[in-house]
Amino acid sequence: MALKQFRPITPGTRGLILIERDALHKGAPEKSLTEGKRKTGGRNNLGRVTSWSRGGGHKQRYRIIDWKRKKFDVEGTVVRLEYDPNRTAFIALIEYADGEKAYIVAPQRLQAGDKIIAAEKADIKPGNAMMLKSMPVGTIIHNIEMRVGKGAQMCRSAGTYAQLVGRDQGYAQVKLASGELRVVPQDCMATVGAVSNPDHMNQNFGKAGRQRWKGKRPVVRGVAMNPVDHPHGGGEGRTSGGRNPVTPWGKPTKGAKTRKNKKTDQFIIRRKKK
Repeated sequence: MALKQFRPITPGTRGLILIERDALHKGAPEKSLTEGKRKTGGRNNLGRVTSWSRGGGHKQRYRIIDWKRKKFDVEGTVVRLEYDPNRTAFIALIEYADGEKAYIVAPQRLQAGDKIIAAEKADIKPGNAMMLKSMPVGTIIHNIEMRVGKGAQMCRSAGTYAQLVGRDQGYAQVKLASGELRVVPQDCMATVGAVSNPDHMNQNFGKAGRQRWKGKRPVVRGVAMNPVDHPHGGGEGRTSGGRNPVTPWGKPTKGAKTRKNKKTDQFIIRRKKK
């Protein structure tokens, strides 16, 4: 999908760059595959704000995505591609030969009318899913499981992908876009291809109101706050914080490493690039 630029007829269209969505379905989603979605405004069960800069936005329904692809050896046809307000990638409505329907995250180059399948052995073409042990080394993949049967966890957002670079002792070696090389059990499922909508990162929304439609409220810098509100706050005149960058709760940020998960360190062969 191409990018669409606008002439600056109004202040809101000055610099506005959006994704061309002419090929996407223009009607409502498949109702049987959606459920209601309540907004929290960033508040927890006590009514206290725990995620800043959230609130408002258009009402949404959640589309139920098939992350596990457990319907083996049944061919499905792509009915249409759709926009999903809950994620950056586009989604595809699949109708299987037995009449069942499901949503999947649409890979690049998948079009309405294409056939896809999840199987023990399948053709290496976008949308087909299989276990990592069945794929040839070098395959570009997305929607990768990290534990057998849990469903896809890695490479799910717009334009992302990984590469299968090897297999050893029951594990598949997967190279992520960050440069990180990690191992995944080779019985885990993955889907061939890269995720759709790679131009998502090149959009320019033109005005604050477009972000408000998405439920995003203004973000205030810590240095503009008072000392009671943020570690960077306060000071005489304009100051730049006067300390290493931290979050409102004092944890280092802006490049500082925060990963603390020793249980999964064993699965990382090479760390991501600095």
